[in-house]
Formats: sequence, structure tokens, C-alpha cells
Amino acid sequence: MTRTPRRPVNPLDAAEALFAPAKKTSPAPAVERRPLPNVKEQVSLKLDSDVLAYFQEDGPGWQDRINDTLRAAMNDKG
Repeated sequence: MTRTPRRPVNPLDAAEALFAPAKKTSPAPAVERRPLPNVKEQVSLKLDSDVLAYFQEDGPGWQDRINDTLRAAMNDKG
């Protein structure tokens, strides 16, 4: 019984093997999870520089102040 070598012996076959299309694996289905209450998430947010300066004027805690302001706006709306 002859065994096929694991690696191509012919240089042309070796080159073809390098450029062969990759096998695509299907991603696992996303699991929908309910958000945990009072858990903060890191996000990237673009703000006008004057708005950012306003919240940073009082020093540390400016992110919490922005969060409090957004929460108040959310509660006023609904």
C-alpha cells in the first residue's frame, strides 16, 4: 500500500497548495443575551469638543456625568 506524502513533492503542486482557496467555516450562531442591569459597556463616541470640555471642567467623573445626563434625557422622553 503506497502512502501519499503529506506535503507536495512537486514545486508546482506546492505553489498551488499555497494559493488554494481557504475552507470557510460557518460562524457559530449568535446567542442573544439580555443585558445585565447596571453594567457599563465601553463604547466609542464622538462629541463636540466644547461639549466634552463642559463635562471635563469639574475633573474626574466626567464620564459618569455624561451618563447621568443621557439617562435624564432618556427618562424625560419616555
